Amino acid sequence: MQVTGTFQFTSWSETPYHELEDGHKLTHASVTNAFKGGIEGEGTLGYLMAYQGEAFAHFVGYERIVGRMGEKSGSFVLQHSGLFQNGEVQASLTVVSGSGTGDLAGLRGEGSYVARHDVKDTPFTLEVSFV
Repeated sequence: MQVTGTFQFTSWSETPYHELEDGHKLTHASVTNAFKGGIEGEGTLGYLMAYQGEAFAHFVGYERIVGRMGEKSGSFVLQHSGLFQNGEVQASLTVVSGSGTGDLAGLRGEGSYVARHDVKDTPFTLEVSFV
């Protein structure tokens, strides 16, 4: 089943934990997302980011989403992996196996999103199934 919708960053707090003089740095970001569409709810996300200058970074993260997917309610965890380059984020998403609770127990899936700094709502797509 394909799930589509949008999310919006409602909070973002990013802190460097290692910086080099050449612009390379490692940061941790704590993020809250509001989801609309195929997922209705809130996500709490932690990113680890490796910058190679101000306009380029690799990142990984885990996000716990609490809410509804269609008629099913509960929570699940998404693993994020991606690249930030020149104001655009390209990320892949994977539902962490065994992370679903409530009606979302047994959820599996993968998806992606592309975010742009000048756009408020970010569209996402997930292909999901239940086991």
